[in-house]
Amino acid sequence: MNLSYTVTPNELMDVFLNVAPVRPVFIWGAPGIGKSALVEKFADEVGLPCVSLLGSQLAPEDIIGIPQIKGETSEFLPPKMIARKEPYVLFLDELNACTQDVQKAFYSLIHERRIGEYHLPEGSIVIGAGNRSQDSAIVKTMSSALINRMFHVQLRTDPKQWLEWAYSAELHPWVTEYIEQRPDHLFSEPPKTEEPYSTPRSWHMLSDALKEYRAGEEEVAEATLRVLAYGCLSAAHAGMFIAYTKQNSDRFLLQNILKGGAKRPSKPEDRDVLYFLSQSFRAMLLHDIPTDKRNISADKKYFIHRSKAMLKDLAAISNEMAQMVVSSDDGEVLPEWFMIEIVRDLPRIAVNGESA
Repeated sequence: MNLSYTVTPNELMDVFLNVAPVRPVFIWGAPGIGKSALVEKFADEVGLPCVSLLGSQLAPEDIIGIPQIKGETSEFLPPKMIARKEPYVLFLDELNACTQDVQKAFYSLIHERRIGEYHLPEGSIVIGAGNRSQDSAIVKTMSSALINRMFHVQLRTDPKQWLEWAYSAELHPWVTEYIEQRPDHLFSEPPKTEEPYSTPRSWHMLSDALKEYRAGEEEVAEATLRVLAYGCLSAAHAGMFIAYTKQNSDRFLLQNILKGGAKRPSKPEDRDVLYFLSQSFRAMLLHDIPTDKRNISADKKYFIHRSKAMLKDLAAISNEMAQMVVSSDDGEVLPEWFMIEIVRDLPRIAVNGESA
């Protein structure tokens, strides 16, 4: 399922607080985007224990329990994990990875908060989650009856909100500083082939690995850093992360270059660093240049002036990379008025040409 409207983690928490107490909520999203962590955070914030069931590993009897004879009749006894006396958050993870029989077993639990004779304690909350069909994950078609019994939201990443969490969780500074500069690298869509790809979970995993190697406190060989980065992230992101670690000194920081306090690396062995800085520069322009020229403040005017100077300096090193900064090949376009000025003031950059 692909919903036409998506929510950020903070918006999802609001949905949990206002909708989940009265209706079961189902979260759609790619693997590693943070669905499970948000449910656990919500349960902790409202002071309820969280019981997680993994749909892909369940059989119908894991939900409805087993029959027990009582006198001349029988009744089903639900599993101890579910049959609790106090209210709790029941998290049905990978719900759409269940077989059809298991999905049927969930009907009364989701719709009536009941399993046989057992009713969930008053105040209990039911939340489901699953991956989308395009995520190359274990996904089975969810019945229309089950879909219609839940309130649906699709989660998207929000780099600013993730960074707030990452700083509070004390993730490795290389990870947080990199995502500060390249927020667009926090998440990439799952590839069709079997290879790592970037998600909030994989960046957290890289942080854990860097801490174990004491990166930043002790010198870590570049070969080791490559093993760590390429083992967690999309290949393109891993390469740029390695370039970022090579330019950790202030003389290569983008903000320092922008202020005129440093020059871009120009040595052949630093080409990966130059590529990283050029990509970061493009991301900064897309984020910081106003779409309407009439809304430019004095600070923005200075920023735009320095940006043009940086483009000119970059073209002197590599016209190809300068063109990459202003291109629209990735579908994102710089404001039209800015591009008009680039064509007027720096025509060599605005047309296709060979690398300098």
